[in-house]
Amino acid sequence: MLLIPCRAKKKPTVVFHPTTNTARTDISDISMAAHTKIVSFLVELRKSIRNLAVALFCCTLAIFFLSPHLLHFVQAHLAEKLYFFSVAGPFLAHVKLALFAALYALMPWFTVVLWRAVGKPFAVSGGQLFFFIFFTCLLFYAGTVFCYFITLPFGIKFLLGFSSEELKPVISVSRFVNFTTIFILAFGLIFELPIFMVFLAKVGVFKRSFYEKNRRYALLLIAIVAAVLTPTPDVVNMALMGGPLYLLYESGILILKVLRIGS
Repeated sequence: MLLIPCRAKKKPTVVFHPTTNTARTDISDISMAAHTKIVSFLVELRKSIRNLAVALFCCTLAIFFLSPHLLHFVQAHLAEKLYFFSVAGPFLAHVKLALFAALYALMPWFTVVLWRAVGKPFAVSGGQLFFFIFFTCLLFYAGTVFCYFITLPFGIKFLLGFSSEELKPVISVSRFVNFTTIFILAFGLIFELPIFMVFLAKVGVFKRSFYEKNRRYALLLIAIVAAVLTPTPDVVNMALMGGPLYLLYESGILILKVLRIGS
């Protein structure tokens, strides 16, 4: 009997890379934590979004009957008559004005809902939560007041200064309501910049040095935001929004220094 020797099969060599496996585990943990925070944020936000929608509708409906007085108040800085160029123009202008006024009145409620949803994943509660809610409302209303009494009159006066005997202003009520409400609301939102800078430094997303080192990029981003949020594309309105926005950015850095957050 002829015996034929068989070659033994080599077992595959398993190479263990502890560094790679650890890195993969860290990435998995980070993604899981981020997913948990997003889910927690959405769940908390979902609890109040229906009530907010109902309240916004009811408040808009109630304010609609006062919209003629609101239009007169908004028109105070304009020494010109308003016109409409469609059958539904006046009605839609009053609806937009009522919706804006409802958003303005319900902003504290929106702020509470937003910060409860944002604060829950990052364990922000109690006094810290009250701090963010209070100063968010304060900065929003400060921005709208600043816009109505300082920026808006200057912007309207400057833009209408180009009229002449050959160029007479015929201003649509719908466009005027859009211009004023978007401008005022945008100023209220951009005044929130310092409080969100403090929040991002508080939860460890950005340190104070990050804001200090990236001023040039912040300036570029501010110019883009001002161009997007201003209702007209002229340079003057962009400067009226971009200038205060950059000052708010610097004030956010100063607040971080004073409170010693993110150092």
